[in-house]
Amino acid sequence: MEGHREVTGFEVAIVVPKKREKERDDTADCVEFLVRELKRAGLIVERVYGISDEFIKLAAPIEILGRVAAELQMKKLTYIGIELQFEWDEVSAFVRQPDGSLFSWCERFRCFQHLIYGIVNKTDSDMTLMFDGKEFQFQRNESLLKMMETEGVVKQVFPTHDEVKRKQLLRTWALNWLDFTWQPIDEIYAYFGTKIATYFAFLSMYTRWLFFPAALGLALQLVDIGPLQPLVLPAFFIFVVTWAVFFFQFWKRKNSALLARWGINYTLSEYKAVQIAQSSFSHVHDKCEKRFGDEPIEKKILQRDEWLGLLLRIRNNAIIVLAIICLQLPFELAYAHLYEVTESDVLKYALTAAYLLAIQYYTRIGGKVSVILIKYEKDQGEESSAASLVYKVFGLYFMQSYIGLFYHALSHRNLLTLRQVLIQRLVVSQVLENMIENSIPYLKYSYKKYKAFHKKKHEKGSAKMVHLVTRVEKEYLKPSYTASIGEELEDGLFDDFLELALQFGMIMMFACAFPLVFCFATLNNVTEIRADALKLLVMLRRPIPRAAATIGAWLNIFQFLIIMAICTNCVLLICLYDQEGKWRIEPGLAAILIIEHALLLIKFGFSHFVPEEPAWVRANRMRTVAQARDVFSKQLLRSISSIERNHH
Repeated sequence: MEGHREVTGFEVAIVVPKKREKERDDTADCVEFLVRELKRAGLIVERVYGISDEFIKLAAPIEILGRVAAELQMKKLTYIGIELQFEWDEVSAFVRQPDGSLFSWCERFRCFQHLIYGIVNKTDSDMTLMFDGKEFQFQRNESLLKMMETEGVVKQVFPTHDEVKRKQLLRTWALNWLDFTWQPIDEIYAYFGTKIATYFAFLSMYTRWLFFPAALGLALQLVDIGPLQPLVLPAFFIFVVTWAVFFFQFWKRKNSALLARWGINYTLSEYKAVQIAQSSFSHVHDKCEKRFGDEPIEKKILQRDEWLGLLLRIRNNAIIVLAIICLQLPFELAYAHLYEVTESDVLKYALTAAYLLAIQYYTRIGGKVSVILIKYEKDQGEESSAASLVYKVFGLYFMQSYIGLFYHALSHRNLLTLRQVLIQRLVVSQVLENMIENSIPYLKYSYKKYKAFHKKKHEKGSAKMVHLVTRVEKEYLKPSYTASIGEELEDGLFDDFLELALQFGMIMMFACAFPLVFCFATLNNVTEIRADALKLLVMLRRPIPRAAATIGAWLNIFQFLIIMAICTNCVLLICLYDQEGKWRIEPGLAAILIIEHALLLIKFGFSHFVPEEPAWVRANRMRTVAQARDVFSKQLLRSISSIERNHH
C-alpha cells in the first residue's frame, strides 16, 4: 500500500505470561489495559496464544510512525540533498529508502519503542491494575510497559521476522552458494539495518580481495623458479602489505559510497558526539548558572572532567595490561612450550583443541571485567564505550592468538613448527568457532522448547505431545543476537568482527612463513558469508537494529595489524636468511630493513594519494552544503527583515 494507507508488517512483539485465572473486572486487568492503550496509540494489535505465554504482535500505519517521527524531531534526507527535521505534512519532500519504504528499519523500531514505552498514566491519581490476582500500582506519569517489566508481567519486547522478506533473503542470499561473495546489500540494509549491512559489505569485499594473495600464495607453493627462489618471500611480503593498504583505502571509499546510496550523510558517532557534547555542555552550564554564570568556573569543570576521564581510562588500561602480563602470558608460554616438546601429531591437535576451549573462558572473564571497568569511565556515550571495550578485549585475544606463534618463530626459529601451528589454528579454531556459533543457539532453542513442553505437559497431566504452532513463539524461544561479552554495549557483530580481525592478523603477520595460509582464509570466508546469513535468518531472533554506519574501532585495529605485519615479517625474513643467528647487517639483512621502511612509508603515505570518498560522493556533499547555506541564508535575511519592519 502507498501513501497515507501504507502499513508495516507485524515487526514487534510483547511477551506476557498466560493468565491462570480470568480477572473479574477486565478494565483493571493490566494486559487488557495495555492492549487498549496500544490500540488507542494507533497501533494494530494481534494477540497470539502460545504454550505458556501470550504474544502481543504490533504493526503500525505509516501515518502513526510519521507523527511519532515528527514528535521525536527525527532528521531525514530531502530530495534537495539537505537533512531536515521530519514533518508528516511535508512527507513528499523526504527521500524514501531503496526498498520504497519511507522509514528505515532502525527508524521504524525507534518509533515503535517511543510509542509503546510512551504510554504513561496521565490521570491525576495512581491507578490499581491486576494480573493473576496480584495488584500493581500504576503511578502518575509512569511508563506502563516499564512498570509491567519491573513487576514481571512483561517478559520481553523483541523485533519479529517478516516471513515474506525472510524467505526471500533465504533464497537470494543465505542459500545462494553459486554467487560466492555477492550479497544483496541493499536488501540486507532494509531488513537488518545499517550496522549489519555494513559488516556484510565489508566481509564480501574483504573475501573478494583475498582471492589475489590466495592465488599468488598457491602459485608460490606449486612453482619453483630456480635461482630466483630466495627473492620470492620478500616479493610476496611486499605484495601482501601493499594489498592490505590498498584494500582498506578502497574500503573507506566503498563505505562512503554505501552511506551516500542509503541517504546517510553522517555516521552515528558524529551524531552522538554532537549530542553528547551538547548534553555535557548544558550539564556544565547548569552548574555554572547556579554559581552566577561564571565562565572561568565552567572552563574549570570541563577541564576537570576531561582529565578525570583520561586518568580513569589510563587506570583501566593498566589493569588490563597487568592482567595480560601476569596471568595470560605465563599460560600462553606454557602451552607453547608443551606444544614444542610434544612429538605426536595427534596429541598436538588434542592439546590445541583443549587450549582453545580453556582460553575461551579466560577471555570471556576478561571481557566481563572490561565491561565493569568501562562503566566507571567518563566516556563520550555508548559508541565510545563500545570502542573502549573493543580495544581492551582485543588486547586479550591478541595475546591469546599470537604469543605462541611468536614463541615458535623467534625463540626456537622453528618455521616448520610455526607452519603446523598456523594450519592447526586456522583449521581447529575455525571449525571450533563455527561449531560453537551454530550449535549453541540450536541447543539453547532446544532447551527452552523442552522446558516449555515439559511445563505444559505437567500442567495438563497428559502424555500427549505438545507442538509449537505459532511462528512468533518459535522466534521467542530462539536466542538473541548478542556478544559473548558485554551485551550491554555491543551486539553479536562484536564476535564476528573479532573473528575477522584475528584471522587477518594471523595471515598477515606470518605471511612469509606460510603463503598458502591466504587460501585457507579465503575458503573460510566464502563459507562464513552464508553461515552468518543462515545464523541471522534461521537460528536467531531478528536483531535489534543499530545505526552505526562504519566498522568503527575495528578499522583502527586492522590498521594496527598491518603495522605489526610489517615488523613480524621482517623478523621472519631475518630468521630465514640469517640461519647462524649472528644478526649481522649484511646486504640481505640491510635490504630487509630497507623494505620495512619502504612499506611503512607506503602504509602512511598512500592515504594522501587516494581520497577516502569517491568524487561523486564528494561533489554531492559539497552541493548539499552549498544548497543548505543558500536556504538558511535566505531564511536568516527574511527573519532580519521582518524584525526590522516590526521595529519600525
